[in-house]
Amino acid sequence: MDQSILPASTTMKEFEHFLKSKYEIGVFLEMHVAQLKHINMMAVEHGKKMIYHVDMIHGIKNDEYATEYICQEYKPYGLISTKSSVILKARQKGVVAIQRIFLIDTHALEKSYKLIEKNKPDYIEVLPGAMPWMIKEVKERLNTPVLAGGLIRTKEDVQNALSAGASAITTSKRDLWV
Repeated sequence: MDQSILPASTTMKEFEHFLKSKYEIGVFLEMHVAQLKHINMMAVEHGKKMIYHVDMIHGIKNDEYATEYICQEYKPYGLISTKSSVILKARQKGVVAIQRIFLIDTHALEKSYKLIEKNKPDYIEVLPGAMPWMIKEVKERLNTPVLAGGLIRTKEDVQNALSAGASAITTSKRDLWV
């Protein structure tokens, strides 16, 4: 990815702001399945590439069948999920696969490492992303590009995550989209 910031939208108002931005790639986090067609159409009209968070599309199950449908029907740039089946199907369909992991404790981290070694996603999204020392550890351990998201509130947080080795930051905080 050539962007250091990936604007993340949770509302249509945020999405419309993204459409007017300089950024080519954006993330839509939470939506109803009925919105997907309209959101995708608007993105295409504005020359934007979208990453959809499959686990947060209400009204559709986050499994390999839904993933296949989304890939065929909407041709997204990428998909984010915590689910192995989504990551594997996205990779099979030639869509950028982003495995989301939560840095809760050592046990959860070790489970995530095993999952990622098995699934081999294109990117790992680490949450919270405001922990630069963990971004560095995850990237070094798995040798997979890392996106940092969650609790990144300042330009200093962005810089710390990027300096720690994050390829990009996913953020819904619009004042960081500049």
